[in-house]
Amino acid sequence: MRALILSASFGSGHHQANAAVGEALRTLLPSTEARQTDFLRHLRGYERQIVLGTYLAWLRHSPESYRWYYRFTDRETEPKTIRDTYKWMGREGLRRELQSYQPEVVVSSYPTPAAVAGHLREREGFDFLNVLVVTDYRVHQHWVRPEADLLLVPTAETGRQMVERGIPEERVVVTGIPIHPRYRELIGADRTGLRLKHGLKPDVPLLLMSGGGQATYRSLEKVISQLGLLERPVQVLVLGGNGASGEVAVEQRGQASVYRLGFTNAFAELLAASDLVVGKAGGLTVAEATTLGVPMIIYDPIPGQEEYNADYLVRGDAAIWCKSLAEVRPAVIRALESAEHALLSAGALRLSVPDAADRAAQAILTAFGERQKR
Repeated sequence: MRALILSASFGSGHHQANAAVGEALRTLLPSTEARQTDFLRHLRGYERQIVLGTYLAWLRHSPESYRWYYRFTDRETEPKTIRDTYKWMGREGLRRELQSYQPEVVVSSYPTPAAVAGHLREREGFDFLNVLVVTDYRVHQHWVRPEADLLLVPTAETGRQMVERGIPEERVVVTGIPIHPRYRELIGADRTGLRLKHGLKPDVPLLLMSGGGQATYRSLEKVISQLGLLERPVQVLVLGGNGASGEVAVEQRGQASVYRLGFTNAFAELLAASDLVVGKAGGLTVAEATTLGVPMIIYDPIPGQEEYNADYLVRGDAAIWCKSLAEVRPAVIRALESAEHALLSAGALRLSVPDAADRAAQAILTAFGERQKR
């Protein structure tokens, strides 16, 4: 089976979900050939600037504008000028890739490529199974893609939302958000051993910042400043950002030792070694943290989708959502208390779907097999 897997580099989450699906497909069907492509590469320069540039500018400088856009477009009657972008955005580049690669399955972890692929299939006679992997815990109207033959959703709740918005129930499968199998292997891992392996103190609380840096999380430095006021020693990991692979910079903020790492392949182990995740609430981060039973302290999530992700965690007793910066410090102190930490960790584990990638791959193979019989 030849699969084209399309993501979008608005953050690393879409790529990670797709990589997990691709690996699971190859495990279940070793003959699978999977190519992973960033759909944004198919956009013309001005298109990419409009889509990615505007999105990042909103997050950094005017999140309220993004919240307005999220709500404004979350309806069937959104303006035609916006709705029609799903027919032409990146169309020529994707057409060339479909013609050259001739995939039998197209998997997208972002709604635009699923929609564009569907329109190209209808107009030009391509023959493939069109799959959409939903990576948020609430269904926005843009995820409601009738062009997709199969929609893989995180929870039964998101499945119901998809059906209520008009997608036939038989096309919707609840799988969880796909994550790398390494997370499943790390469930119950020796936290002390992992900290020692990575040069961290085993007896000092370890807090992992989510967001990857100020490019995608504007409140990063504000939150770190609050962690420096905890009046107890903590270790704070800041991953990603602009640092080179293997590079580590250490600074002291009050009693907080802040480790700024560049790109690392050890994220899963560092997450498993952590007591808390602090910061944003991206869909993949939520899926990974819950799998390992690591509670989250959320502050200033991306308006719209991440606010709903935060709400999902709070309802599951897996996180504390701080609505103001002043709430961050007491929330961390509370979450580090042994009894509260145990309750939050148990809540996270109840929400987890460690084998989501396997479920997604099996759903794809089942749908592909049924399609082949027609």
